[in-house]
Amino acid sequence: MKLICIGRNYTDHIKELANERPNDPVVFIKPDSAILPKEQDFYIPEFTNEVHHEVEVLVKIKKVGKHIDAKFAASYYDEVSLGIDFTARDLQTELKSKGLPWEKAKGFDGSAVVGNWVEKSKFSDLNNLEFSLKKNDVVVQHGNTSLMLWKIDELIAYVSTFFMLKKGDIIFTGTPAGVGKVAPNDYLAGELQGQQLFSVKIK
Repeated sequence: MKLICIGRNYTDHIKELANERPNDPVVFIKPDSAILPKEQDFYIPEFTNEVHHEVEVLVKIKKVGKHIDAKFAASYYDEVSLGIDFTARDLQTELKSKGLPWEKAKGFDGSAVVGNWVEKSKFSDLNNLEFSLKKNDVVVQHGNTSLMLWKIDELIAYVSTFFMLKKGDIIFTGTPAGVGKVAPNDYLAGELQGQQLFSVKIK
């Protein structure tokens, strides 16, 4: 399985990092070794001094698909969740300045938190989901899927043009504004439609 991540899918996040608004979704990959095991703390790697949290709505692919039409994309997933794309921002900035790939800053071990999965039928409208991230009981990120530049089904269609989607693949759909640095002893918790789907301690 693979983790397919979308960057720059919320206008306010694009602005906060002073990035250009893309004409197409920004796509990058995390390996399956990036998934932080359940109940395990997140340890800040020794190669970075600036790990940022990025909370995102997740979708789990349930069957193989290639060149999927957006109008059929909904049949390729039944579950959604919430997670974190941890980013070594200092390393990413250095790599970007040299025109190099981001993988070392995005795909390192433990850099992906995957929360509990929820049947999408539990939600009346996947394009109007409220979600948030609390750091030490204070909301630091808040978003709504209605503000995505590209909606879930559009992302599935776009990504499947380049990568065959397989059962178990997870799509990270992008983060809203409010990304920030984590520090040892921080406690992060993510909520989707008021339901807590993950928590993680920082070491």
